[in-house]
Amino acid sequence: MQSSSSGVGVKASQIKHGEELTLIKRRDAFSLVLGLSSLLVGFDAEAAGLPPEDKPRLCDDTCEKELENVPMVTTESGLQYKDIIIGEGPSPPAGFQVAANYVAMVPSGQIFDSSLERGLPYIFRVGSGQVIKGLDEGILGMKVRGKRRLYIPGPLAFPKGLTSAPGRPRVAANSPVVFDVSLEYIPGLELDIEE
Repeated sequence: MQSSSSGVGVKASQIKHGEELTLIKRRDAFSLVLGLSSLLVGFDAEAAGLPPEDKPRLCDDTCEKELENVPMVTTESGLQYKDIIIGEGPSPPAGFQVAANYVAMVPSGQIFDSSLERGLPYIFRVGSGQVIKGLDEGILGMKVRGKRRLYIPGPLAFPKGLTSAPGRPRVAANSPVVFDVSLEYIPGLELDIEE
């Protein structure tokens, strides 16, 4: 069955329900299909910025329990941290490149960024402003193969905030964040340790 108004053809399908004949417009059928498919697909926790259980973390449940007994260190800037693993060898001097893995979270534990999801450590020049101030300061005191939880206050985090994105919650301007960081290696200093 076709009807046309203002030169546009509208097709309709006929569905028989017993003796009753019902016409369904293409637009209504499309809406029905979309509605049903969204119900079948279900709720996507990652797209909502919620932490699905399968996201890789640097600190598992055992680590979280052990962290309760680790003393908190507070620096002059207000950065706080707990060393999960101390590491060995030198700490990176300011201006040196480092390779580090990190999992960045809002205080509730929702992950908003992670090098583990990309499968490669993040390489940057420490102490040069390439990352947020709290991460710079927190890495400077670490040793190679060390792992640390950083509690970064708002002024040392994201002054302008971060907008939400699929799989990432919003980070409000000047709000505190938590980073789990592992210092994988310091190019140039690693050779001195092994020799």
